Amino acid sequence: MIVVMKQGATAAEIGAVIARVEELGLTPHPIYGENHTVIAVVGEAVTLEPDVFLSMGGVDTVTRIGHQFKLASRQAKAEDTVIALNGTAIGGRKLVVMAGPCSVESRTQMLETAQAVKEAGARLLRGGAYKPRTSPYAFQGMGLKGLELLAEAREITGLKIVTEVMTPEAVPLVSQYADILQIGARNMQNYGLLNAVGRTQRPVLLKRGMMSTIQELLMSAEYIMSNGNYKVMLCERGIRTFEPMTRNTFDLNAVPLLKQLSHLPVIADPSHGTGRWDLVSPMAKASIACGADGLIIEVHPHPEVAVSDGAQSLKPEKFAQMMRELKPLAEALGREL
Repeated sequence: MIVVMKQGATAAEIGAVIARVEELGLTPHPIYGENHTVIAVVGEAVTLEPDVFLSMGGVDTVTRIGHQFKLASRQAKAEDTVIALNGTAIGGRKLVVMAGPCSVESRTQMLETAQAVKEAGARLLRGGAYKPRTSPYAFQGMGLKGLELLAEAREITGLKIVTEVMTPEAVPLVSQYADILQIGARNMQNYGLLNAVGRTQRPVLLKRGMMSTIQELLMSAEYIMSNGNYKVMLCERGIRTFEPMTRNTFDLNAVPLLKQLSHLPVIADPSHGTGRWDLVSPMAKASIACGADGLIIEVHPHPEVAVSDGAQSLKPEKFAQMMRELKPLAEALGREL
């Protein structure tokens, strides 16, 4: 159930509704929009009648939410969420590009990549300090040293950092270094981890699981938001199908559908979506064309020797070329890269 307050409702009126929700044993989640404040009522409210709130001062309408994902739904918030990140806006008219290697491997690699992607127009640097790998014998990441190298690259270039966190216990440490906490595809339904990042106020990039439905992705976002963190980005990164020619099937249907269902920003990952560097640029263009709010792209100065995901990584010059080609496309769609 959502309670929409009238435009100009006072803080006292909003506070009274929140108090009433709590008296009923339910959880209020106030969402402050440009024109209206919406209070999402979460809990066993199935039998609750709208009249409970309609008679209160400042209340405009009361509506039952038809979806299980309540806080993430367009019913809870009609306008797009824009996540402010120290001068960088994620969502809205401007498109944001996150770029960097799959794994942090060395200081030279990170600084070279960071400088290259910044010059090409990226606003965030991605890089894995901790890596969930299919094989326990594969490179697992540099851990704390990797986080320190990311922080150094940020200090030198000014790029914000997005990196993966894999366990609830690691959230405090990674939060000290990362500007955005990434939940990887394999951890999309790691509910302890979702709850842990939800208790922070760090923005979260939530990747869709390789065998997960759109509904399941949105319900995972709901776990984060129900803990009080509304700074969530949804990421389409491809799903597993029977097709062996690409690493995954890049489900671009999900992008406009997610934009219809949810107010949260949607980021597309054509690197994991295809697994092939030669498909990344055309699928990045397709992602922007169908409404994505940003891209996350793997870039490596020497992909032939990368310890992970070299086959899907763009060299810096190819990344720069892609960024040049994306700019007029974005402008034609009324957006800005």
